Amino acid sequence: MVNKKYDFIVIGGGINSLIAAALLAKKKKSVMLFESNDSLGGMASTSEFSSGFRCNLVYDYIKWLDERVLKELNIQKDDIELIINDLYRVSLDLDGNHIFFHRNNKKTIESISKISKSDADKWNDFTSFISKISSFLKPLYKITPPNIQKMGLSDAISMKNLLNPILSHGTRGIADILRTLPMMMPELLDEWFESKLLRGTLAASGIHHLNQGPYSAATVLNFLHHNIYSDTNILDAKFIKGGTSSLSSVFSKKAKDYGVKIKNNSEVIKINCNNGNCDGVTLADGEIFFSKNIISGLDQENTCIKLLETKNLYPNVRTQLNNIKYRGSTARLHFALKSLPNIKGINDDQLQTVFSISPSINYLEKAYDEVKYGGFSSSPYIEFCIPSISNPSFAKDNNHVLSASIQYIPYALKNNKWSDKLKKDIINNVTSILDKYITNFSNDIIDSSISTPLDFESTLNNTEGSFNHGEMTLDQFLFMRPTISSSQYRTHIKNLFICSPSTHPGGGLHGANAINMINEITK
Repeated sequence: MVNKKYDFIVIGGGINSLIAAALLAKKKKSVMLFESNDSLGGMASTSEFSSGFRCNLVYDYIKWLDERVLKELNIQKDDIELIINDLYRVSLDLDGNHIFFHRNNKKTIESISKISKSDADKWNDFTSFISKISSFLKPLYKITPPNIQKMGLSDAISMKNLLNPILSHGTRGIADILRTLPMMMPELLDEWFESKLLRGTLAASGIHHLNQGPYSAATVLNFLHHNIYSDTNILDAKFIKGGTSSLSSVFSKKAKDYGVKIKNNSEVIKINCNNGNCDGVTLADGEIFFSKNIISGLDQENTCIKLLETKNLYPNVRTQLNNIKYRGSTARLHFALKSLPNIKGINDDQLQTVFSISPSINYLEKAYDEVKYGGFSSSPYIEFCIPSISNPSFAKDNNHVLSASIQYIPYALKNNKWSDKLKKDIINNVTSILDKYITNFSNDIIDSSISTPLDFESTLNNTEGSFNHGEMTLDQFLFMRPTISSSQYRTHIKNLFICSPSTHPGGGLHGANAINMINEITK
């Protein structure tokens, strides 16, 4: 007889769900994990987009992995092979005056100096400043946010301890963090740099996966989020051997080794509750599994509004949930190519990196302007790489793959509806832009594929196609993420927990959400 009762049931097969399941099983808990798709990974997945051509579905690279996860799950360096190149990013310029970002900061400074001697002289001070501000945030990324609504003396003391990294810098440290977090990117960059290209490149990190323009408040917060573990290598990027699906493969293997039961093609359609507590889940085929503890790797919309019956939602909770801003605005575009792209001003040995097209802050703001009026950007921010260099299995023969993130492509359009024709128009537009930077690019295309935020909502259950399961904004940060009453990885249902990117500290393939939640619910 198949066991249908477990200590924990986990919904979703993304990396946070897999990590949470593995950590619980290591603690000798019985765990069942359900994934609605036929493969695990969620946003850490690879897929075939054209015959013989593969791509990373969402993320082409990672910024950081939580070292606590690696330690707790005994994951060795050989288990996850990171490709860490000296040249980790190139900001492209139409005139060929590209900026090359190296781990060796001297090389970065040399590259910047060709555009602006003044900016080059300030680069080390800027990266040190960002590293200092990030050091204030790092302790916050490893804790459960305080429950502001029920804060007592012990909570206040713990908050003081969290402020110690700031206090150690004296009043200047406090002033820096309080002044910087709410700033918009142009305000920050006005204090440091003059080059349009450098300013545009840095500002792009502030709006990365965000449905806001660089002149929006607190875009510096998003910038810091994306660079928190970059140290002085601002805009850092690390590729993964085998693609981002290697992460999910490693975590799923660890979960299985510890005894987690995993069922693919098993969609949870209902979280069953009695007397204010969960007691299990119902699958699409009608099968019921029982548990007194439910963990969801889905966002709040999917977890609480779609899977819970209305009677289990308190009016104030529903109001808070309805106020969460998702607003996915990034599309993913993949090209199957006949040959290795010839990027103007770039040598073949410089192609294993990330390229960005963000020539100025005004360029980014104009791209956002079109979204404000219900359209998509005709001159978008484009970030791309050639994943088939790091992972030759992504392409057949001597062909290659170019994968790009396109911003802004909004979830909702005011005067249009998503259609195959509209998608084709976007592909053609992006192709025409890339043609300006890559010799004979359009003639080299074998096939292409695009996924819009609407597609990601359909395939990955990301509400409005949000990669962060809710925007990384100041009002959706720390003890307000995802809502002020559910920021401790707990929902209004006593034994229903959340470990998705909707929780603190937010989006990315780092795993901090999962281990923070486990530390909270098992303490």
